[in-house]
Amino acid sequence: MVILQFRIRSLENTPDGRGFLKNSIQLSAGLILEIILLVALIMLISKIIFAEKYHLEYMLIPIVLWSAFRFGQPGATLFTLIVAAIAVIATVNGKGGFADADLNPSLIQLQSFIGVITLTILVLTATIAERTQAENKLRLAFAELARTNETLEVRVQQRTEELNEKNIVLEQTLQTLNRTQFQMLQSEKMSALGQMVAGVAHEINNPVTFIHGNLAPLSQYTQSLLSILQAYQQHYPDPPQALQAELDELELDFLREDLIKILQSMRIGTDRICSIVSSLRNFSRLDETELKAVDIHEGIDSTLVILQHRLKATVDRPEVQVIKEYGSLELLECYAGLLNQVLMNLLSNAIDTLEESNQGRSFQDIVAHPNIIWIRTYCTDENRVAIAISDNGLGIPESIRSKIFDPFFTTKAVGKGTGLGLSLSYQIVTQKHGGKLWCDSVVGQGTKFVIDLPKVLPKTTASLQK
Repeated sequence: MVILQFRIRSLENTPDGRGFLKNSIQLSAGLILEIILLVALIMLISKIIFAEKYHLEYMLIPIVLWSAFRFGQPGATLFTLIVAAIAVIATVNGKGGFADADLNPSLIQLQSFIGVITLTILVLTATIAERTQAENKLRLAFAELARTNETLEVRVQQRTEELNEKNIVLEQTLQTLNRTQFQMLQSEKMSALGQMVAGVAHEINNPVTFIHGNLAPLSQYTQSLLSILQAYQQHYPDPPQALQAELDELELDFLREDLIKILQSMRIGTDRICSIVSSLRNFSRLDETELKAVDIHEGIDSTLVILQHRLKATVDRPEVQVIKEYGSLELLECYAGLLNQVLMNLLSNAIDTLEESNQGRSFQDIVAHPNIIWIRTYCTDENRVAIAISDNGLGIPESIRSKIFDPFFTTKAVGKGTGLGLSLSYQIVTQKHGGKLWCDSVVGQGTKFVIDLPKVLPKTTASLQK
């Protein structure tokens, strides 16, 4: 009793325990009330049967069956014993339908009654036990099925997650493969283009060098001939009439002045061709495909010479101003041909955005607010240099600024851009040279691209490129 009180008090001290205790008390009260009701019915029917001597003994069987259904085999056995005890006591005392003057018939009827009740209860309890066992098996089967379903759901979820991870890896691999494929294609194209440019530059360089080299003696010879001609005119101021007619037809004075101008124009033209050829060879850098220390300013100047046709004035706009602010830099260790390709892409994009900003503007408006490209080189620290290329174009919106280095992303019209220029430039700077490339832009004010490179390529990066 003390233990029971202790457990009840312990349960009362917790919220869950109070609820459980309340439900248990309600359940126990219901069972006690039901037991009391069954006992009362048995006592009432027993009184009617054995006291009033009505032959209703078998009316007790439904009550015993009720106890079997409600309380199982223990309850059925208990109530069977109660009914049997009442029947035995009543018969011994000479009451009820089983009482007779002769004891043997009374005992036979009593045994038959008890046997019927017992057999009925045994059959019923066996049936209930089988049913309970079947329900338990079914419940266990359902529980096992639920566990199996849960396990199956977990496995399906795990498998789905694995497939998703594999799909992500596959997509990344496919993107990397496509990127690598287009990089190789672009590299092959640039290599073929560089070879063609170098070949053309070489073929042009030979005859132009020949012409340019002969212009100096030609100018000297021409000056000598003109001097001799002038001396003849001084010594023979009155030539024959036929010769004077020939001299008047030739316009000797104009010929003398124009010949000097032609030679000067030829010298300027050959100088210009030699400069372009040198820039083409410097840009292609076929003889410098390996890592080499170069003057980065030469690469910038060569790129500007190649793009000069896009910078000069047209009927729609004045010349694009290029402001160069070169710092005092040492030779930069890099892959010169690849770095020139990056400069070409960035400067071409700057010219494109300037041309786009000129749409809808008058010539006078552009003169008042000219197109400008700033190129600045400087040292960020003792081991790194930076190249900043800025323009005063339209700028890049914030919504697409994070995508400009993605492969195949372009805002240009169809046929004007592949979307590979900035992507390849980013990979050349970051992967080939271990540097950084980023963009700062303000819509309506312009864009600035900054290339940050180490002065000496890291050994790990150089070894990877090899």
